Amino acid sequence: MRTNSTTLRIVKKGLQIELIATCAFGLEAVVRKELEQLGYQPAVIQPGRLLFSADPLAVCRANIHLRSAERILLCLGRFHAEDFGELFDRVRALPWHEWIPPDGASLVNGKSIKSGLSSVPACQRIVKKAIVEELLSAHKVNELPESGVSYRVEVALLNDEATLTLDTTGAGLHKRGYRPLTGQAPLRETMAAALIQLSHWDSERPFIDPFCGTGTIVIEAALIGRNIAPGLYRPFAAEAWPQIESGQWARVREEAREAILPGLGERILGTDASERDLQMARRHAAEAGVAEDIHFQQRDFAELTSKREYGCVICNPPYGIRMGDEREVTELYRSFPIVLRRLPTWSHFIFTAHPQFEQIVGQKANRRRKLYNGRIECQYFQYHGPKPSSLAPKPVFQIDQPRAESDCETTSAPPKPAKVATPVFGGLDVTADRQANEFRNRLSKRARHLRRWPARGITCYRLYERDIPEVPLVVDRYEDRLHIAEFSRPHDRNPAQHADWLDLMRKTAAEVMSIHPSNVFVKFRDRQRGMSQYERRGSAGHELVVNEGGLKFRVNLSDYLDTGLFLDHRITRAMVRDESAGKRVLNLFGYTGSFTVYAADGGAQSTVTVDTSKTYLEWAEENLSLNGLAASRHRQVRADGMTYLGDLHPDNHFDLAVVDPPTFSNKKDLEHDWDIQKDHAELLTRLHRHMSPGGVVFFSTNFRRFKLADNELSAYEIHEISRQTVPEDFRNRRIHRCWRMMA
Repeated sequence: MRTNSTTLRIVKKGLQIELIATCAFGLEAVVRKELEQLGYQPAVIQPGRLLFSADPLAVCRANIHLRSAERILLCLGRFHAEDFGELFDRVRALPWHEWIPPDGASLVNGKSIKSGLSSVPACQRIVKKAIVEELLSAHKVNELPESGVSYRVEVALLNDEATLTLDTTGAGLHKRGYRPLTGQAPLRETMAAALIQLSHWDSERPFIDPFCGTGTIVIEAALIGRNIAPGLYRPFAAEAWPQIESGQWARVREEAREAILPGLGERILGTDASERDLQMARRHAAEAGVAEDIHFQQRDFAELTSKREYGCVICNPPYGIRMGDEREVTELYRSFPIVLRRLPTWSHFIFTAHPQFEQIVGQKANRRRKLYNGRIECQYFQYHGPKPSSLAPKPVFQIDQPRAESDCETTSAPPKPAKVATPVFGGLDVTADRQANEFRNRLSKRARHLRRWPARGITCYRLYERDIPEVPLVVDRYEDRLHIAEFSRPHDRNPAQHADWLDLMRKTAAEVMSIHPSNVFVKFRDRQRGMSQYERRGSAGHELVVNEGGLKFRVNLSDYLDTGLFLDHRITRAMVRDESAGKRVLNLFGYTGSFTVYAADGGAQSTVTVDTSKTYLEWAEENLSLNGLAASRHRQVRADGMTYLGDLHPDNHFDLAVVDPPTFSNKKDLEHDWDIQKDHAELLTRLHRHMSPGGVVFFSTNFRRFKLADNELSAYEIHEISRQTVPEDFRNRRIHRCWRMMA
């Protein structure tokens, strides 16, 4: 060991020094707990700074063992300073020579907050000058070559109080040495360790991070679970100091090695959608010595599931700030309660900077803690699951957590009834069971009433239509499948509970109709906005060919709000067929061409199907093909109805037209927004110019407040036929309104 006659050996028995452990704001309680477990009594002196007195061995122990601290600073002095002269004198009086040898290189950094000495560069120069003068005088030398070990000095001013420290750590404590590679938005190891220590997890419980990225959280969990000291395999600045014998560092490291546990009770699971990040995570786990304790798997969050019980989900999902589109992140967070309800006995700990997280997931956390990921203000949302019945309550750290009730009972007290474990996300009450029974009874009655319809050739029909106000569902049968649409209605369930409620209704419908649950499709239907009912909602691609009126149609039960075949127009389609023989037919808002198929089957001379969607025009063409109808006589045109009629040559005429437009549309390719109430008169007037004398128009809408502009349509002979066109299976007799107009 290098020495100097004027340098104090800090290994002197009984010597006490002052140290400061720094940490991210909000983690003071975590670091305090860690220091207390090491046997020290720290005090928070500033946000993110804990002061404690200890023997010099604490420099080694704190650096090697602390998981959530950022640095260990040796405090040489704390004093009040309002001017540069006072700052110089007080710094000059400190015993720098006891720590910095004559050849030591002192590097001064500084910061000033709410202090009169606001110029940090000036403060740094003053401190450097004072240190140099003290070293020259104390070491009795004429020059300081600064060719030896570096000593990082910090002058920190807060409210005119100066703190002078030497950094014993070097590279920040978050640099464990196992992570040379990082992903897009890395989480510091120190913060990851704090998230685990603030959770309810211990090494006997299952653990999943579904957004594990390059593995930081799961690796830190494995280190904690196996009691591997985070600084065991990395160097520290103070190891080069001559004042601390190398044997002290070796002793602390050896004690840390002996304390390592052989393995975890449960292997940790880290999943992520990115295989590239997972490759880095596996490498990092191997570098950290915990590769056998973690299983990495490529999997989307939506696929999260586990057969284990009483585990912990701890994760740092995308925020929508540094990475990830805001809309995508919002949709991801909306899925949280739906996905996490699959883990009914688990606790969930979610670290995010999104300010509306609780509002998006629809459920308040049991506890929130403000923390900072770098400069980003975050919240740690803690959703506490049911207490494990077979595990002792032994969290790694439980700081400021609600105290659990005692499980002990006196011998004289009667036994308490067993409590049903309440999941964090989801769960149902007796009200849901009652509603399911009422739904079952009504659906059974309707199924018996319509049981002969398939024999009559009607295999697609409505079974249930919001008959019970508390069960606002519409159930349609498509041969051996069920399509369930839920309509918005106020209720007191949160999103996860509501998803469980929908699952119960889905299961009930499947049982009543003797249909496998995988063939029951549930969708949410709110008030129509624009073309939203026609927009693609998924990509499962569950398609089948169904029969209606002796014809075949392809329907999609999984990917769109509507299936491709409007069942309420079953009778209207038959009317169109009956009037189509030898006619030139226009299907103006063609959708998937069901009216076109009926017209072609009725002997139409020709048909034109108009729609803005290439997908639906191709769908219409496929429906024609399914029924063996010659494509040469049936043309598809991609355009909106109003533009098509405006551009149509004056000599083009039709004998029969079907007009079933949306209520509202604001698609980007439209010159003007479409509003059926405002625009229908102009549309039908334009159409009249292209109708042959005596030509027939079937016009319909499902807009409930619609009023036909009769006075603007005097060119037509108009008859409302709504009562004749709404099928018997529709309880809502105003599902649509329909008119037969003669030109």
